[in-house]
Amino acid sequence: MLAGCQHILHGGDIGDPAILQQLSSLAPVTAVRGNNDCDAAYDAIPEAVTTALGGIVIHLLHDLKTLAIDPVHEGVQVVVSGHSHKPLIDQRGAVLYVNPGSAGPRRFSLPVSVARLWLAQGQPCAELLTLAV
Repeated sequence: MLAGCQHILHGGDIGDPAILQQLSSLAPVTAVRGNNDCDAAYDAIPEAVTTALGGIVIHLLHDLKTLAIDPVHEGVQVVVSGHSHKPLIDQRGAVLYVNPGSAGPRRFSLPVSVARLWLAQGQPCAELLTLAV
C-alpha cells in the first residue's frame, strides 16, 4: 500500500512511538503529535509543522480547531489534520483541507482510511483510500 511513497505525513494520534520508525523505513516522515500522545516519548514531536514537499507548502496539525495561522497569508496550499478521524477533502478557496481519517484501529463507525496527496498540473490533489480490515 505504501510502496512508492515519496513522503509520509502523519497528523493523527501516533499511539506507539515505534510506528514512526517503522514508517520511516518506507519513506521520510513528517509527524505531529495528537491529543493522546502526551508522555515524554512525544516531547520532540511538534504540535504543528509547515513544510514544503514537491513545491507544495503543507501545514500539518492534529486538530483543525487549533489552526493558529492564516494558511493563505502563510502561502500554505494544503492543511492536513486528523483529530476527528473523519475522512475529508475540502477545497476552501486556494487551500485544500485534508483529513485522511485513521489507518489504525477503527474509530467509532468511521472507515479505516488514508489519503494520497500529489501534484497535478502544479496544483495539489488528494484522494481518500478506504482500507479493507
